[in-house]
Amino acid sequence: MTHASEQLAKTLAELIDPICRAHGVELVEVRHQRERGGAVIRVIIDRDQPGQEDGSGVSLDDCTRVSRDVSTALDVHEDVLPLGVYRLEVSSPGLERPLIKLADFERFSGREIKLRTRTAIERQRRFHGKLLGVVDRAIELDQDGTVLLIPHDDIAQANLVYRFSK
Repeated sequence: MTHASEQLAKTLAELIDPICRAHGVELVEVRHQRERGGAVIRVIIDRDQPGQEDGSGVSLDDCTRVSRDVSTALDVHEDVLPLGVYRLEVSSPGLERPLIKLADFERFSGREIKLRTRTAIERQRRFHGKLLGVVDRAIELDQDGTVLLIPHDDIAQANLVYRFSK
């Protein structure tokens, strides 16, 4: 993402987060991307439901309600956010949920994750292992018996790994 796109996503998140909280869901991520046919604003929401380790606690009704209110808010703030023509997509995070905030890494401690860093650590940028938790502002990851500390600010992308059971 370019700096301008990152800044726009941050501004959108500041507008959308209170709407999500009002609906009892968490804003996981907002992305603004240019695609063929115009801009796309992707909003990923989740609901923390105790005991529901796999899948999301978000329903289609949650996505519909959040989409309606976000669309209205974007229309009202069109002077601040000159988006032009855009398509709004609101969805659940899916089984391989993205991990963005430090709180995400704390919440899913003990789970299998994969991540990619912006710069090489131990001569690699792709990691896969068991998330042990958060230490200061770093992610503690057990990768094949080797415990690594990966600075949160250096993570370009991280996701849960879902294994289908037989």
